[in-house]
Amino acid sequence: MFGPYSCVFLFSVLLCLKLKFLTNLTEESFMLKSPRYILLALIISGFTFYGCGSSGPGPEPDPVTLEWLMSLPDEQLMERDTDGDSLNDYDEIYVHSTDPLSPDTDGDGLSDSDEINVNGTDPLAADTDGDGLSDGDEVDVYGTDPLDTDTDADGLADGTEVTDLFTDALNADTDGDGIADGEEVNDLSSDPLNPDTDGDGFSDGQEMELGTDLLDGSDPAYIEELSTINFGFDRSDITDSAAQTLASNVEQLLDAPGFRIRVDAYTDHVGGDQYNLRLSLRRANSVVEFYTDNGVSEDRIESRGLGKAPTPCAEAEQDEDTPGCERNRRAETIPLNPYDFTPQNYQSVDPVEY
Repeated sequence: MFGPYSCVFLFSVLLCLKLKFLTNLTEESFMLKSPRYILLALIISGFTFYGCGSSGPGPEPDPVTLEWLMSLPDEQLMERDTDGDSLNDYDEIYVHSTDPLSPDTDGDGLSDSDEINVNGTDPLAADTDGDGLSDGDEVDVYGTDPLDTDTDADGLADGTEVTDLFTDALNADTDGDGIADGEEVNDLSSDPLNPDTDGDGFSDGQEMELGTDLLDGSDPAYIEELSTINFGFDRSDITDSAAQTLASNVEQLLDAPGFRIRVDAYTDHVGGDQYNLRLSLRRANSVVEFYTDNGVSEDRIESRGLGKAPTPCAEAEQDEDTPGCERNRRAETIPLNPYDFTPQNYQSVDPVEY
């Protein structure tokens, strides 16, 4: 297509030729010269019509179309931002392949300009990292990284944490038990929202260190306390009632072979110190003998005869015929925790609400 000045020039030439033709043409030469002039005039008229008939795009349509935009010169496109996304129309069409008529080509909640210039995400893909969350939600709602499938590197995709498990996509260990959420879900089948999945008082992380089963509440076996027995006045033999109590202790000890015990025996405050010390030793030995006779290995037991009990009997507790009391004539069996941890009452954490 010719520009406007070329059109004027061609039109002027055509006009001059026509005038010359009209002024110089005599009736005598008409028959000889007219075909040549007519042909020349038609040729010039055709070029003029072709070159001047369309000198650029038509008026801006409403609404603007992509076809119309692509008919504009590059310079005009570079000055336009039809969709107001801070990217000029030329770059959208020919550089980024985004839609110059939509500020958010992929519909992910981020403008094309923010995706390209701020976040580095793909303006043509709503979920750049493929984690199941749109780029806009990752940036504006969850605070996760739209370029990283697993923002907290716990082995779970951000989408899985947010929409399925309700764990914290920004915290690799939501329940704080020392095990990453991904390992709990994918490898151990433990609960990433409960630090003590089996409710045995040991956290899942502690059980991993102990080598015990995170899903079995009886593993590791733990003895919170064992029962105390009492003796008759100036006696060290095991009564039938005391034997039943010790038998219950034996059952717990056999179920928890890792536990050792200490037997501490006492007397009341009747009599001399040395006599009572020897009496307390006999009582301790009686308890140890009962345990070993019933299957508890001797190397698991230590014992002490401690003489008179630390606290004298209150007057209301004293026997009818002695100033002593049954409470002080006792042998305690104390379980010795073999683990580096003591059970606690762990609480589940609330699911994360996004």
